[in-house]
Amino acid sequence: MKNKMNIFKQYSGLRREMYVLFFGRIVTNLGSMVFPLLTLILSNKLHMDAASIASLLLFMSIAQFPTIYVAGYLADHYNKRNIIIICDFITVACYFIAGMIPLSMITVGLLFIASLFATVEHPVYDALVADLSSYEDREKAYSLSYLGMNLGLVLAPSLGGLLFADYLNVAFFIDAISTLLSTILIFIFIKDISVTKSTTGQDFYEESEEENSVFKVLKARKAIVYFMICSMMIQIVYSQFNFLMPLNFERLYGEQGAFIFGTITSVNAFVVIFATPILTTVSQKLKDLNKVVVGVLLMTVGFGMYIFIQGIMPLYYVSIIIFTLGEIYNTLGSQPYLTRRIPVTHRGRISSVRNIFTNLSVAIVQNGIGFLIDHHSMIFMWVVITVAGCLTIGMVMILRIIDKKEYPRLYEKTYSK
Repeated sequence: MKNKMNIFKQYSGLRREMYVLFFGRIVTNLGSMVFPLLTLILSNKLHMDAASIASLLLFMSIAQFPTIYVAGYLADHYNKRNIIIICDFITVACYFIAGMIPLSMITVGLLFIASLFATVEHPVYDALVADLSSYEDREKAYSLSYLGMNLGLVLAPSLGGLLFADYLNVAFFIDAISTLLSTILIFIFIKDISVTKSTTGQDFYEESEEENSVFKVLKARKAIVYFMICSMMIQIVYSQFNFLMPLNFERLYGEQGAFIFGTITSVNAFVVIFATPILTTVSQKLKDLNKVVVGVLLMTVGFGMYIFIQGIMPLYYVSIIIFTLGEIYNTLGSQPYLTRRIPVTHRGRISSVRNIFTNLSVAIVQNGIGFLIDHHSMIFMWVVITVAGCLTIGMVMILRIIDKKEYPRLYEKTYSK
C-alpha cells in the first residue's frame, strides 16, 4: 500500500492549473467516441474502400496545416487558455449539429471542422503544460495530462462501439456535452498561465529567443529537426492503431469489428491508467531518448504479433497491453524531450511545425497503406509496419548520439534527464 501511495504522491506539488487541465481532459475524453470510430464510419456506414478512406484522410490532413501553424503562432503570442476555450466551443457546435442530421458526407465535413479545431489545440495544450511546469516537473506534468486523457477513454470507445450500429448520433451528443463541460472547467478555474521557471537553472536551453524566427531556431538545433523525422516514423507506426487495426477487425468480423476495436481501445486506456504512474516512477533515471527507444520497441512487438495472431481473439488483448506499455514509454520520453531543448518563446510554433510535418508524412504513407490493403493480405501489411518499427528504433538510437553532442549540459550528472 505504501508503494502505491508513493507512486501517486509523485504528482503532488504541481501548480493548481495542471490539476484543472487533468480533470478537464478526463471529462473531455469521457465522450471521445467518434474519432476512434472514424475509419469504421467511412468504411461501414458510408461504404468507402480503404484507398478512398486514406485519400480522404490525406486531404483532411493537408487542409489542416495552415491552421495548425497559425495556432502555434497564436500560442506563442496570445492567451493559451482563451484559444483552447474558443476552439472547444466550435467543436461542441459541430458535434451537436452532426448529431441532429442524417449521417452523410455533410457529417464528415462537420467532423473535419471539429477535428481541425481539436488539432489546433494540440500545440496550445503542449505549450501550456510546458509553461505550467518547471524543468524538474516536466515529465510528471505530461504524465499527469496523459493519464487524465486516458482516464476518460476507459469506457468511451466501448460505449461508442455499442452505439455504432443503431445510435451513432447519440455518440455525437455525448462528445458535445463532455467537451462543453471540460471547457467550463477551464473557463472557471484556470486564471494564471504565467511561465514556471526552474529553481536550479536546469532550463538552460529554454531561454527566450524572441528576436529569432522559428526556422532560425530550428537551423541552430539540428537534433530537433532529426527528432521530428523520428517522430514522423513513430507516428506512422502508432497511427495504425486507428487505421490498419480497425480495418483488420472489420475484414475478420464485419460490423462486430467496431465493438471488438472499442473494447481493445478501452483496454489500451486501462493499461495507461494503471501503468503510467508506475512507469513514470521506475523510469525516472532513464534519459528521454532511452524511453523513446523502449517505447518504439514495445509498440513494434505489439503490432508485429498480428502477423501470427489473426483470428485468435485473446491474443489481441495481449498485443494491446504490450503496445500500450510502449506508447506510455514513448509519451514519457518524447513530450518532455522537445520542451527541454527549445526556447520558451517558440514552444507553440515548433510544436506546430512538428505536427504539420508528422501529420503530412503520416497522411501520405496512410494513403499508400490504403492502396496496399486493397491488394494485399493483412499479414503482409503488419509485416510492413513491423519493418518500419525496426527501422525507427535504429533512427532513434542515432538521434541519441547527435543529441548528446548538441545538448551536452543535459547529459551532465547534475542534470537528471
